[in-house]
Amino acid sequence: PPNDPKSPPPKLNRMHCSYYAGMPAITVRNVSPATRDELAARAAARGKSLQEYLHEALETMAAKPDLDRLLDGVKSRKAATGSSIPTEVILAARDADRR
Repeated sequence: PPNDPKSPPPKLNRMHCSYYAGMPAITVRNVSPATRDELAARAAARGKSLQEYLHEALETMAAKPDLDRLLDGVKSRKAATGSSIPTEVILAARDADRR
């Protein structure tokens, strides 16, 4: 019977638990209490737990290239095309867009 406390949990629950059990965990040590409190306050202001807030922040961070990788890509494209635009031309185009 489904409500019998002696019966095993449904198979779906076991799969759900094992899915989370297989997720990697990250531990950050030596975080100051002030930093922890600030992050917890930001999470609470958004109606999230600290773990949910940090999980979203890490996912967002990982989805974007870091600055070094971004600059390497720019250098590679510049080297592949051989193009070079003088600074004055870039600044003039920027200023023209602001008018």
